[in-house]
Amino acid sequence: MENTSLPRTAAFFDLDKTVIAKSSALTFGKSFYRGGLMNRRAVLRSAYTQFIFLIGRADHEQIERMRTYLSALCQGWDVEQVKDIVAETLHDIIDPIIYDEAASLIERHHLAGRDVVIVSTSGAEVVEPIGELLGADRVVATRMVVEEGRYTGEVEYYAYGPTKAEAIAELAASEGYDLSRCYAYSDSATDLPMLAAVGHPHAVNPDRALRREAAAREWPVLAFSRQVRLRQRLPQLSMPSGPVLAAAALGAAAATAGLVWYTSRRRALRA
Repeated sequence: MENTSLPRTAAFFDLDKTVIAKSSALTFGKSFYRGGLMNRRAVLRSAYTQFIFLIGRADHEQIERMRTYLSALCQGWDVEQVKDIVAETLHDIIDPIIYDEAASLIERHHLAGRDVVIVSTSGAEVVEPIGELLGADRVVATRMVVEEGRYTGEVEYYAYGPTKAEAIAELAASEGYDLSRCYAYSDSATDLPMLAAVGHPHAVNPDRALRREAAAREWPVLAFSRQVRLRQRLPQLSMPSGPVLAAAALGAAAATAGLVWYTSRRRALRA
């Protein structure tokens, strides 16, 4: 554990293609279609956009077009219905595409006493439940304007590029993080401001531009590829109930399920 007399620290994670293997916003396309929020044409367009995103050809202009498209698409959607759909399908859609390497990193940072913060361009209604699933302490995400319970199609806060760096600077000021001792992880050159803001930046599955920058700045480059459900990371053992179960769960947390145990423990202490 970190020395409590030292300033607090955090690990900041981009979400898409860093912690999970796909775009979190686009992955729910079929669920929104079944819920009556999208038509078939919109689903197909989202699938194509997801493909471009996954093969790493989405540059700044394409990402901006994606933002404009998604903002217009969700205009008029009922916010509570969106939240319900995400909650109902979260484990089926997101759990299988979590990178095992990212989950292990989250565990290690928690066990070292660092907060874990997800910083994502995707919408808060999608990112916040994913952050909870991952055991994140805080989430920074894009927020849409809502009037009378529905999205207007306008963006209230866009968590992208320099805005991400500004957000973690604000968190550092409010939470007492020493950014020179903090960590950050991302796959995209659009997150260079966020990566440059901390003392320990890491490029994860980087696009070409970020790979060049990482080489020039001598930043570590990580390759994440193993996709695994969080529950598959738990030991497949038949454990007794009562005190013995508690002791076994604690041991498992230290080895392979630190994320689950540590998060529940932190929340219990805060209550």
